[in-house]
This record gives sequence, C-alpha cells and structure tokens, in this order.
Amino acid sequence: MGVYGPEDSYHYPTELLLLLQKCIPLLCPAKKDVFQFFRAAGTASRYYSDWQNRWSANPASVGKYEVVRDVLKRLNEDKTDLGLRQRREIIKRVTAWESFSTLWPDDQLKAKGLVAEIQQVVNATDSFTRMKQALETEQREKREAKQKELAAERAKRAQRAELHREIGGLFNEPNHQKRGKALESLLNRLFASFDILVREAFTIRGDLGEGVIAQLDGALTIDGDYYLVEMKWLKEKVGPEDISPHVVRVLHRSEAARGIFISATDYTPGAIHMLREALNFRTHVAAGLHELIFALEKETDLKDLFRRKIQSAIIDKNPLSFSF
Repeated sequence: MGVYGPEDSYHYPTELLLLLQKCIPLLCPAKKDVFQFFRAAGTASRYYSDWQNRWSANPASVGKYEVVRDVLKRLNEDKTDLGLRQRREIIKRVTAWESFSTLWPDDQLKAKGLVAEIQQVVNATDSFTRMKQALETEQREKREAKQKELAAERAKRAQRAELHREIGGLFNEPNHQKRGKALESLLNRLFASFDILVREAFTIRGDLGEGVIAQLDGALTIDGDYYLVEMKWLKEKVGPEDISPHVVRVLHRSEAARGIFISATDYTPGAIHMLREALNFRTHVAAGLHELIFALEKETDLKDLFRRKIQSAIIDKNPLSFSF
C-alpha cells in the first residue's frame, strides 16, 4: 500500500478529506488524544494550539469532530512544502493503523471500515498519480529528445554553412598540396555531418606530375552498401585515363563493393562512357564538387543526393545524373 503524497496534488481531495474527518476522531478515544495524534504526526502547533487552550480551559466546550475538521481544513490550505509533508504524515499514520482494541468498542468496526476505505482511496490516488507521472515523464523525455534533436540539427546546419564557406575558399588557394590536405578534412566532416559513415580516413594520393591536384580515396556506407570513393581535382576535365584506376580498384574488391567518383572539374564524354560501361559489372556513380556545394546551399541531404544518383545509375544506366 503506497503512502499518499503525489507531487502533483498538494492538497487532500474532497473524498479523502471527508473520510479523515470521520476517521481520526474514532482513532482518538479522548479529546486529549486528538491533540496527541496531531503532535505525533508532526503537525505544527499553530494549527491546533487555540483548540487545545480552549479544551484546557473548558473541556466540555470542545468536540473531537470539530477540532479535527478545523485542523485538517487549516492544514489543507497550507501551500508550502512543510504543509505537504505534514499532510502526508497524517495519511501515513492513519493507513498504517493496526491496533483497534484501544478504541471504544462501538467505534472499533467503524474505524476499521474507514481506515480500509482510506487505504483504497489512497491506493487509487497513488495508482492514478503513478500513471500520470509516467505519462508526464514520457512526454518530458520526448520533449527533451526533440529539443536535443533540434539543437543537434541547428549545430549541423551551422557546421555545414562553415563547410560551405571553407570549401568555397579552396578555389582561391594556389598551393595544390595545401588545397588537397584541406579538402581531405573538409570532406570527412561534410559526410559525417550528414550521418554518412566514413569507413576509412581519406588519404591524399596526388600525382602532380600528371596534373593531379588532389586525389582522395576512402570508403563510405550508404544504406548498408559500401562505396569506394575517389576524388580528383585536375587542371583539365576528367578523362578515361583518370577513371580507369578507380574502376579497377572497385572490381578488385569484393562483389559488394561499389564506386563513387567526385571531381572538381567536368567529365569528358570518354570518362562518362567508361563509367557507363563499368555499370555492367558494378554500381558506379559520379558527381561534381559543385554538386556538393550546391547541396549545401539548398540544405539538401547528401544521402538523398547519392540515393538519386544510385537509382539513376542502376535503372537508367546514367552514372552522372544531375540530381537538382
């Protein structure tokens, strides 16, 4: 049996208050026992001291029921935490009452019945309160989760805005190696901001002798599929000779491997033809760095961008569809 004292209900409900007004006088055979009951329950003397003084001066002028009614009324109007604790202690003592042999014989059965009824009311109130608290806890947790989700999304948007600025700034960087190193970090952060799992760190494999400014190899996971990623930032358009090493690397992996090729410059017809032919063996998609930049500007999810490209590559055999 739970102790009445729901955090959200500061005062006795009417039904419970009426039962207490009937029960407590029966539990106290003598008038002096009423004051002793409240004192033992930790009730502040200011709630009953005037009644006790009247009883001391003229016992016949004071009745048990009127004292209990008035004290409980006063106590029930106390909106402080102290008043709440005192009301809980009174309930605790009444519902835990076990010895009825000390009561007047005619009052014993009445008192037992009232105590049992109070226990039922308290149990029902506690059950309702627990359900209410569980619902409110669930609602609070949902609100907090939503707030965290919104805060995380705001942080991601701010991060993507900064990435957009930094990637755009790379076009003004004259140092090839510096630009490649910066792009490596930026792409890792970019994919992570869209919850695209980066399975390997990107590594620079630039060959300046061949005009390559930056080449990044890595692996991403999109919808459970693994994609080997390569990026080139060439001085000229991407040709078949730039695509073929990437296609070979994908073919040399397990059959589950797929390929994503990203270029800062456009693709020649020969490069697109090679990627289209590679689709006969594995799924390959191609994208331009400008598409990623445009996705950031449009606040488009990169996963959705690549999903559309993958669908176009598989269904339309078009590895270089522009998805906007």
